[in-house]
Amino acid sequence: MRFSRTVRHALVTATIASAVVVGPAVNSAVAEPNPCAPWAKQSVASGYGTLENLAFDGRGGLLLSEQSLLGGTGALQRLGADGKRSTAVANVSSPGGILVRGNTAYFNTGNSFTAGITGSKDGTIQSLNLDTGAVSTVATGLQMPNGLTQLPNGDFVVSKDLGPGSLTVASADGKHVGPYGPAIPFPNGLAVDKARNRLVVATTFNPTTEIAIVDLADPARAPRTVVIPGFGPLNSADDITLGPDGIAYVTLNAIGQVARVDLDAGRSCIIADGLPLSSSVRFGSGPGWDSSSLYVTSFLGTVTKLTPPR
Repeated sequence: MRFSRTVRHALVTATIASAVVVGPAVNSAVAEPNPCAPWAKQSVASGYGTLENLAFDGRGGLLLSEQSLLGGTGALQRLGADGKRSTAVANVSSPGGILVRGNTAYFNTGNSFTAGITGSKDGTIQSLNLDTGAVSTVATGLQMPNGLTQLPNGDFVVSKDLGPGSLTVASADGKHVGPYGPAIPFPNGLAVDKARNRLVVATTFNPTTEIAIVDLADPARAPRTVVIPGFGPLNSADDITLGPDGIAYVTLNAIGQVARVDLDAGRSCIIADGLPLSSSVRFGSGPGWDSSSLYVTSFLGTVTKLTPPR
C-alpha cells in the first residue's frame, strides 16, 4: 500500500508524539527507598566505663549514664558535640535511664545487678537542673529502676528487667509509687508515643524478643506485641526509642545489633550490626547533633553514630 507524502508525514508526527507522551511515564517510576537498608556507622567516642543510657540535653551536650556492671559508684557524664568531656553529676549509684524535659534532666539510680537479684528498693529518680547543676530527689523506694519515661500526665514509669515485677509508676511529685499497667516480663527500654497514646516496652530475657505496646487509655489491658526474630536472651533487647513516624528502634545488646520495628505492621529488620553490647539509642537533638541519625551507647564505653542511607 502506498501513502501520499502528506499521510506519511502525519503518521511520523503521530509516532513521535506518542513516544514523547509515553516515554516519561515509563521512566518516571522511582523505586521506594528500602527502610531496611544498612545505616552507616561512625565512632563518636570511646574510653568510657559501662554506658547504660543516653539523652541529649538540648544545648549541645549528650548525657551518659556511666556505671559498673556490678553496681557501685558511677556518674552522669556529659559529651559535647565538639568532643569535650565533663561530669554532669559525680558519685551516682548505678545510674540508669535518662530523660530530659526542658531545663531538667531526670535519671534513675540503683540500677544494679545486685539490686535486681536481692530485691533491694534503694533506687531513686533524681532531677538535675541543667541551668544551675542542682540535683534533687524526685522519688524513692524503687527496685532496680532501669528504663525511664514520662506519661502525658507527668507521672514517671520505670522498668526492672531482672527478677519478679514489671513496671512501676511514680507520681510527678514522688509521693506515690506503685505497679503500673499489665504484667510484662523482663521489661527494659521504655518510650511514650504521645501521638498514638501508647507506651512501648522492650523486653530483655523472654524466650522470644517481644516489644509490648500498652494502650495508655486502658493500661491494665493485655498489651499487643511485636516479635523480633531470634532467641530472646541471645538478642537481649535493651533500650528503645521512637521516630516521629512511630517507628521503633531497639538495641539488641547481646547480639550487637539495632533493629527497626514497624509497630503497626508488626515487622522488624536489622539496620546495623557489629555493635557489641549496645545498650541505648536516641535520635540526635540539639546543636551539633544530627537529628536524622541515631546515637548508640555500649557497655564497652563507646558512642556510635548511625546515619541512614541518603
